[in-house]
Amino acid sequence: MKKLELDNYLVARVIAEHREAYRVKSATGEYLAKITGKQKFNASSREDYPAVGDWVTITKLDKERAVINRILPRKTILRKKYSNKQESQIIATNINVAFIIESIDRDYNLNRFERYFVLVKDGNIKPAIILNKIDLISDEGLSLKINQIKDRFNDVDIIPTSAITERGLDELTRYIMNGKTYCFLGSSGVGKSSLINKLLGKNAIRTKEISFRTKRGKHVTTSREIYFLKNGGVVIDNPGTREVGMANSNAGIDDVFSEIMVLSKNCKYANCKHINEPSCAVLNAVKSKELNKNKYLNYVKLKKEDEHYSTTKLEKRRKDRQFGKFIKKSLKQLKKI
Repeated sequence: MKKLELDNYLVARVIAEHREAYRVKSATGEYLAKITGKQKFNASSREDYPAVGDWVTITKLDKERAVINRILPRKTILRKKYSNKQESQIIATNINVAFIIESIDRDYNLNRFERYFVLVKDGNIKPAIILNKIDLISDEGLSLKINQIKDRFNDVDIIPTSAITERGLDELTRYIMNGKTYCFLGSSGVGKSSLINKLLGKNAIRTKEISFRTKRGKHVTTSREIYFLKNGGVVIDNPGTREVGMANSNAGIDDVFSEIMVLSKNCKYANCKHINEPSCAVLNAVKSKELNKNKYLNYVKLKKEDEHYSTTKLEKRRKDRQFGKFIKKSLKQLKKI
């Protein structure tokens, strides 16, 4: 691997993203930074721009401003796709653990957990579950939901919390380790920002009270930002997501649904889709209740979504190649004139 030449630059981390500007933090301070015109010109996709969590090299312009020279290699990338867009969006980078947060009330949904797991594992990031607002449920009801999660998912850490009663906050604090980065993911109003404020010991993130009409927290966070805890842990607050689209996540799906991958080895056909094929080991496992039916249905749904995205992406590449050929042909014709 070629040695990175960093002697003439400061290394900083992108801690917030604004419109055409970034807040970066180095050992010497915080700066408002922009990328160079050359970087913009050479960028072929959104992934060529800095994202929250990135390590970058900078050149200071003055005490408050800097220029980002390059993005250092990313260890992990968490991305998602919006259903109405072709390109995926980077949520954050260089994350060790993604906290998938659901509130214990009507936000609770096992399929949504699974969808987040696919995105997280596709980025080679460890997932963990936070069940928030446990003050709204009895201990018996909480135990039932935890058992449901354990029955559906193997080897995932579960941390029940309440920002109101502060129950579970000590456990969450102990879970966050010095030097590691944790991203908070979840729908609007599940209490991500409130939990981070509790971890920080101050109201660094603006939140709103529970809505009297809906009994749900009101969404306030509009951008991603990094916060530094006293114990040395790093946390990323993330805007609530209404949809969690697959972003070319075939590997992540296979990882999350490894049980289905094992069963599929016994299918009659190597290219079995596990929908209506004869002698399908996966379908047989669903019929015999060896495989959870809801898990199977969610697998089929996510597979179809991923295939649609992959097809759309290939079609876009084909059109780009055709347009490139058209430009080259046009330039050759112009030279003859």
